Amino acid sequence: MNNETNIKDQNKVSNTEKQHETIKEHRESYNASCLLCPQRCQLRHGQSGRCHVRENREGEVVSKTYGEVAAWNMDPIEKKPLYHFYPGSWIFSVGGFGCNLSCSFCQNHEISQQHKVGRKVTPPELAELSLQEKESLGLCFTYSEPSVWFEMIRDTAPLVRAQGGQVVLVSNGTISPRFLEELIPWLDAVNIDIKAFSEDFYHHYCGSKLAWVLDNVERLAGRVHLEITTLVIQGANDSPQELTELARWLRRLNVPLAWHLSAYHPAYRLAVPPTERKTLERAWDIAKEHLPYVYLGNIRGGSTTFCPQCGEAVIQREPVLLNRLNQGCCPKCGEGIFGVGL
Repeated sequence: MNNETNIKDQNKVSNTEKQHETIKEHRESYNASCLLCPQRCQLRHGQSGRCHVRENREGEVVSKTYGEVAAWNMDPIEKKPLYHFYPGSWIFSVGGFGCNLSCSFCQNHEISQQHKVGRKVTPPELAELSLQEKESLGLCFTYSEPSVWFEMIRDTAPLVRAQGGQVVLVSNGTISPRFLEELIPWLDAVNIDIKAFSEDFYHHYCGSKLAWVLDNVERLAGRVHLEITTLVIQGANDSPQELTELARWLRRLNVPLAWHLSAYHPAYRLAVPPTERKTLERAWDIAKEHLPYVYLGNIRGGSTTFCPQCGEAVIQREPVLLNRLNQGCCPKCGEGIFGVGL
């Protein structure tokens, strides 16, 4: 009897182990495709995509960061940077963990290149927080890459709008068009990073494609308030030819916009020397041949808005903001200045 019982028990254990092995094999072989961005990560069960925050759970791609905040703060709108959208105002700014690019020069790599458990918050709570301060314009999704936090934006933005707030997005522009289309009706202003005008640059420094970004900039143009940022890195994306081509491309969008050319400083995995002022000023000269509103970031003296008609300084931002506009127009020649809430 004892021998028969032992044999039966062994068979049960063996069968249970086989079942577990079968389940494990099934899960490991089951792939899911994340469609949120054009990287199209193919994921095994339990695997996260290159953004670190979207995971395959039993064949369904889910957000690991829904309801989790990595950082939030009240910021000047100019910090986004947005210079033609309610200048001088403040906005509640929030970001989650993760990013679908792997830029070697990332300024916020502590939150963009990993996932940690963030501070818990629901969309209604976040919407309420964004407008608690009287001076808050609304809510800005920023800091890391907000598009990988898609569900939180989708569920929170309408609540902010319902309370009379503005919704702002600061993004690398790498999101699948159909998901961007779902967000656009809830966005008031967007700043997109066009990191270079070269596919080689995007491949080598970011692990991405320029074409994806340009497609989405075209999709946004004329539908939201739009400003563009390019971090200028000497020897990488600062050739006169490349800057000229990007300036011409932006002009061909045929919509008013502002272009921010920012100085690079060593960060994360890139240690090339900081961008020299003369390099940035040369870039500004090139850009101004094609676009009326061009700014220099991360250095002093590049933040003034000039009237494109007569050259008058209409908004100065250093050392404090001084807005000389008269109902959105140049006080000297009467030219209308591009923007919202001027």
